Amino acid sequence: MYKTAAILLARLVFAGVFAMAATFKFMGMAETAGHIASAGFPAPLLLAWLAAFFEVALVIAFLTGAFFSEAALLAAVYVIFLAFAFHGPSHWSGNQYEFGLFVDHFTFMAGLLFAAVHGPGERLALHRGFIRNGLTA
Repeated sequence: MYKTAAILLARLVFAGVFAMAATFKFMGMAETAGHIASAGFPAPLLLAWLAAFFEVALVIAFLTGAFFSEAALLAAVYVIFLAFAFHGPSHWSGNQYEFGLFVDHFTFMAGLLFAAVHGPGERLALHRGFIRNGLTA
């Protein structure tokens, strides 16, 4: 029982983090695009919209358990990309806060990788259209 509760709590935390990130993007798409542009990426508004919708897809995967391991793996790659793109070594000179943000991304990635390997939990997942008895839906 404690394993099910722990898995559910972790999934809710993952979903909550990405839901907040997506919400902030949707509420301030121009600001998000400006931040992306300041990091030197092309087509910042397009990238901001893509990031927001990607984060919504992650929320859905974490809440439903559908494609959970794949979503967790993609989220881990995304989080590390964000760490280097927006909080990497070029941002550290005289700024311990940026270094802290950079390191925090790695702890989040570790949790996502653990989740990717162990899955969404047997009782808590949609199983890609298959019923648990082995019959197709």
